[in-house]
Amino acid sequence: MSITPRAALVALLGLPVLVLWPAWWTVLLVLLAWLLVVLGDAFLAPSPRQLTVHRDAPGQVRLGGEAGGRLLVTNPTQRPADLEIRDAWNPTAGLDHQRSVLRVPPRERRAVTQVYRPTRRGEHSSRALLVAARGPLGLARRTSAVDAPGRMLALHPFGSRRHLPSRVRRLREIEGLAAIHQRGQGTEFDSLRDFVDGDDVRSIDWRATARRRSVVVRTWRPERDRHVLIVVDTSRTSASRLGDAPRLDAAFDAALLLTALAGQAGDRVDLLCIDRIPHVSVLGSARTRVLHDMVRATAAVHPALVETDWELAAATIRDRARKGALVVLVTPVDASVVDTGLLPVAARIGRDHPLVVMSVSDPSLDSLAKGRGDLESVYRAAAAEQERIGRAGVARALERVGAHVVDAPPDQAPQALADSYLALKAAGRL
Repeated sequence: MSITPRAALVALLGLPVLVLWPAWWTVLLVLLAWLLVVLGDAFLAPSPRQLTVHRDAPGQVRLGGEAGGRLLVTNPTQRPADLEIRDAWNPTAGLDHQRSVLRVPPRERRAVTQVYRPTRRGEHSSRALLVAARGPLGLARRTSAVDAPGRMLALHPFGSRRHLPSRVRRLREIEGLAAIHQRGQGTEFDSLRDFVDGDDVRSIDWRATARRRSVVVRTWRPERDRHVLIVVDTSRTSASRLGDAPRLDAAFDAALLLTALAGQAGDRVDLLCIDRIPHVSVLGSARTRVLHDMVRATAAVHPALVETDWELAAATIRDRARKGALVVLVTPVDASVVDTGLLPVAARIGRDHPLVVMSVSDPSLDSLAKGRGDLESVYRAAAAEQERIGRAGVARALERVGAHVVDAPPDQAPQALADSYLALKAAGRL
């Protein structure tokens, strides 16, 4: 039980009595009268334990969006219930009002409407739901915790999905299913057509040419049902913030766009998040569900402040991917990552698989490198330029061991990775 500010005001009503009859027994009588009124008011308040609270919370919502929920409060008693409700969600859940005031008539039910606008990806929960019932005079409250757990999953916003239609059109052109046909060798036979200037003479089908008495060439299209394994580095380097979001969010955005595009191409996509241990994996999902499964699986993945065990990553890739599968390593290409053993691991992976190393760069380096206003700006520009030169050197070292490096800022990284995948398709390497 607790008292309200109104109870303190009621206590002031006894001051005239104390002024007119200043004695110890007067103070005692006023105090006893005040206690009796407050305790009587608390006794007349319905017990919160008698109330029934049912939570209707959203199961999931995309980051940046909003979702609605309700608290349904039922009063089975014979007295009206004047309630103060506190729903203690973590602040990043974005609940519009954590405190609500509600009056529930006897044997009726009322709803408290809630709106959630999460500001952080991952799982959110209500730590406690406290219900306080006020007495008829509003002098005292009876408070109790109610068992109505609430959980909500804030999913990745997948902002790069707006680039999917243009990449799918490009994919259809590569496959020869659109109006623009690609010339050159693919990996899977498609059809025969007449020879035109510019065709490779090595694609001439001499048997068909002899039958038709005109020069005929074979056309090819990329293979379908290939395996793509995306390995996302969730170590400390993925925790650095690029703008308003951590680097890991941009990495997941690129991985999701590649997953959606590969699904359109008929390829199978698996995902592995790893640092010192494998954290989350999406393996063997159907093409129609793999994107949904990845969005849910990566929602609660956050960076760990440890270094990545690249030997463990190499062993996991060896177990998960057959020879010839496309392996995409999503990790920063800077000197600190190479010092942890990425380069020799990339060389071993590149011998057995087409390998793409995708890195999300810091866009502030370009602006800092242009600073010349004062001495401090010049020093910052020199440091930024040194960092860019170091990244370029690491990228060249990875390319020498057989990797294709994609290094782009957060707003361009998903498109760059998708374009790299399409280039491998067009070149017949996938």
